[in-house]
Amino acid sequence: MIILNRRKGNTMKTIKDAKTFDELLDIKYGMLGTKARDDFELKAKSFIVGEMIKDARKKAHLTQEDLAKRTGTKKSYISRVENGKIDIQLSTLFKIFEEGLGKRLGLTVL
Repeated sequence: MIILNRRKGNTMKTIKDAKTFDELLDIKYGMLGTKARDDFELKAKSFIVGEMIKDARKKAHLTQEDLAKRTGTKKSYISRVENGKIDIQLSTLFKIFEEGLGKRLGLTVL
């Protein structure tokens, strides 16, 4: 059993007490707006973008090396992006999708 330092009233909550995914995140990473939770959310979004790139690359039957050549980057860079290990510049994100994968990329601000 993993016990984390998140309290509800006077009772310490554990991961097994979580009833929803949001409660699990609250227990493990803290409430929305805390540094730990914000860090987690940012890493999760980077992971999702990386998975989108990887999926589109595979559907296009391209290797990481192929995609790197098309976008003027290195295979190691594509690998780090796909694995959510680095922050990607917006201009590079557009280049990967549009020049490298032949896809249009749009952004929505909510």
